[in-house]
Amino acid sequence: MGILNVTPDSFYDGGRFRNTSSVMRQVDQMLEEGATFIDVGAYSSKPNADDVSETEELQRILPVVDLIIKNFPEILLSVDTFRSEVAKQCIDAGASLINDISAGHLDKNMLKTVAKLKVPYIMMHMRGTPKTMQQQTHYKNLVKEILFYFSERIEKARALGIVDLIIDPGFGFAKTLEQNYELLNKLELLNITDLPLLVGMSRKSMIYKTLDTSAEHALNGTTVLNTIALQKGAHILRVHDVKEAVESIKLTNMLSC
Repeated sequence: MGILNVTPDSFYDGGRFRNTSSVMRQVDQMLEEGATFIDVGAYSSKPNADDVSETEELQRILPVVDLIIKNFPEILLSVDTFRSEVAKQCIDAGASLINDISAGHLDKNMLKTVAKLKVPYIMMHMRGTPKTMQQQTHYKNLVKEILFYFSERIEKARALGIVDLIIDPGFGFAKTLEQNYELLNKLELLNITDLPLLVGMSRKSMIYKTLDTSAEHALNGTTVLNTIALQKGAHILRVHDVKEAVESIKLTNMLSC
């Protein structure tokens, strides 16, 4: 899954894709490099990110969705939003699935909307909001509590008739650096849900803070951790750098030949 942020303040690529030509080049490159999905988002979910109104989010994302669908009609376009109205309008415009950092907690209408739209739904583990999540990192048993969280969310989604579910443990969301590595170390335990597992660690602070570097120089670390995640059962890698992720997948798949 290739990341396309159309926000001015994302932690790595904020402001890079804010005009037609830059969006087109990036989408074309990611597809050429082997992306299965493109995930477009217009609301930065980095820690302490400022709130963006629903109107502004729609103004940012809808023209981009229209542009991509028009030029790449066969694309599987994912929409990174926690707002049901944004989800609905983007699906109506041709997007294929919804990626929700809050698993429906930040918009009471999200699960009902996804059920009506009949599209795949990615639900992520997070506490609070991007503004408050890093103050909510106390767990008695991290993985056990994440599993309980998904159990409740999955049950609610199924009750509404949502069929296609993907889970994302939410690396960097309401988790300390050490907790991120504990989660990665025990990632295979999430396969008990029997759902596809999406992992998003691309260039995050759990990498560059550990290596005493920056997001700009965290590609090698991203590749290492993505490879570990694949070996522990990850099905989808959400990344800024598609070529390197595809190479990790190809090489890791050779181990099972």
